[in-house]
Amino acid sequence: MEVRALASVNLAAIERNVGLLRRSAPTSQLCAVVKADGYGHGAVQAARAALAGGAEWLAVATAQEAVEIRGAGITSPLLVLGALTQSEVQVAVGAGADISAWSSEFLDRVVAGGGARVHIKLDTGMGRLGTRDQQLASDLAAVAAQSPGCRLVGVMTHFATADERGDGFFDEQLDCFSQWSAPIAEANPGLLRHAANSAALIRDRRSHFDMVRPGVACYGLDPFGEDPHAQQLEPAMELSSYLAAGKPCEVGQSVGYGRTFIASSPTMTGTIPVGYADGYKRVFSNNGDVLIGGKRFPIVGNVSMDNCSVDLGLNSDPVRLGDKAILLGADGGEEITAEELARQAGTINYEIVTSVSGRVPRRYHRDGAKVGDND
Repeated sequence: MEVRALASVNLAAIERNVGLLRRSAPTSQLCAVVKADGYGHGAVQAARAALAGGAEWLAVATAQEAVEIRGAGITSPLLVLGALTQSEVQVAVGAGADISAWSSEFLDRVVAGGGARVHIKLDTGMGRLGTRDQQLASDLAAVAAQSPGCRLVGVMTHFATADERGDGFFDEQLDCFSQWSAPIAEANPGLLRHAANSAALIRDRRSHFDMVRPGVACYGLDPFGEDPHAQQLEPAMELSSYLAAGKPCEVGQSVGYGRTFIASSPTMTGTIPVGYADGYKRVFSNNGDVLIGGKRFPIVGNVSMDNCSVDLGLNSDPVRLGDKAILLGADGGEEITAEELARQAGTINYEIVTSVSGRVPRRYHRDGAKVGDND
């Protein structure tokens, strides 16, 4: 290992995932969501890979994320999904990004500021951003379509339970959006209707409309939190470190803060220099595995800020100091997926990859062939 910890990102996997999603919604444009630094994978690199895989649009959450994409020379259509202050509107519009709107006051300020490319958001049940008032949403669409300097580009919503198979609320939201948006689309030729996140894209073709907005699936994560390979998705990130130290641990001896692991029989323990400051969560204390040489070794003791420990045992095949240790990814016939870690942590796979911190360098490759960090 050249560094103590490394997040290796396979850009070819992102391209293939996007290509798969593209083929799953052949009559819709595809908007790849690259917010939160490309779900921890690197926003600019993920954006380029997604576009190479067939995406026509990109989406981010903040104005500054839009600036980062444009600063890299990426010129594809770009949508800011999140709420914006007045100053952030100017930043986003200055970056050539579309913005989302759902209130009269906000849209009035946009018009007064010179206009923008606008997508009107109807809240069909997510309960966060967007207006629940269908008439207001229709009126806002009309204002955006008729105001000088503004352009009504799209109408949109977001699903609350698309990742819960069989949940009827998804169908309620879908029907609500479909019925509300149909007359607006008829009155505005070329308007983009869009609603589908990764789960909806896979789950129901009725949700595809004119554009789909996959996020987590672009990175090879299962939007249903189960098995990405069952969806023919390829996880793009590997988080690795190395075995930095090893020592005998006799009966009664302990490992880590709080002595939460005390050996009941003689063993060998090893230290891997990755901890919760790197995004490897403390909840994995005595609750997870690491791959070394294609075999699983259990985490023992509390995960600390910069280190975690594993039980190497006495009878396993020998491991050596410096051996690669994989905390997320595959080695031989074994694999630790973000979905597995999420189940152990009581969270979702999104949080696993976005938690990998900035002090862990990202290295980019295409199926093992290295590419530049700015590729």
